[in-house]
Amino acid sequence: MGAIYVMWKRQLKRFTRAKARIAIALFQPLLFLIAFGFGFGPIYEKAGGGDYMTFLAPGIIAMTILFGSVMNGIETIWDKQFGFLKETLVAPVSRTSIMIGRTLGGASVGLIQGIMVLIITLLLGFKPYSFINLILALIVMFGIATFFTALGIAIASKFEDMQAFPLVMNLLVMPIFFLSGALFSLKDLPNALSIATKFNPLIYGVDALRGLLTGIYEIGLYKDIIVFIPLIILMISIGAWSFSKIEA
Repeated sequence: MGAIYVMWKRQLKRFTRAKARIAIALFQPLLFLIAFGFGFGPIYEKAGGGDYMTFLAPGIIAMTILFGSVMNGIETIWDKQFGFLKETLVAPVSRTSIMIGRTLGGASVGLIQGIMVLIITLLLGFKPYSFINLILALIVMFGIATFFTALGIAIASKFEDMQAFPLVMNLLVMPIFFLSGALFSLKDLPNALSIATKFNPLIYGVDALRGLLTGIYEIGLYKDIIVFIPLIILMISIGAWSFSKIEA
């Protein structure tokens, strides 16, 4: 437990000290909210979809967590190159504990970023369906952050080049984001795309988050939970296995 706490605390310190990182993390979702929310809002409303900001806000929160969480993996590569990871791996603690600590730390960072964007959406006029559901929504946000932090660490464990990692992650993350239902409804999609979305882990997080915040579900909360929790456990296991193969 000590190793988990140390890694968790270290990840949080890195984030809170990087003021530029915090500002950049908020700029992209703010741009999406303003450009899409106010730009496509009137078109969405005329098409009978209702308030687009209400539909969009949970998706942008999930997007922020997604991008913030997976990019935590680059810190693994950074630590490899500058020797900190080697010092950590030779310590008399299990690598699984180290990986779980890094994952929880990265997930906490992702959750903080998501909460920041949630506050911004409230300032821009987003009205949650129920403030009581906010607690459950925070749990879902942490679940999304945990899954994608573990994914980032699993992939980063196989990389040595910090320049290649962001390119690979963007190649992977962009389809995950755009086919998650964050920006548009997944109803009435072509069969091929509809099938592809069912294999997208983020779709279940977005649907659960949107449902809790707006009351709008396309899959259903129970199905989201039944599918997403095992996926989180599986990804942590894969991440722990990949991390255990790093050479000290």
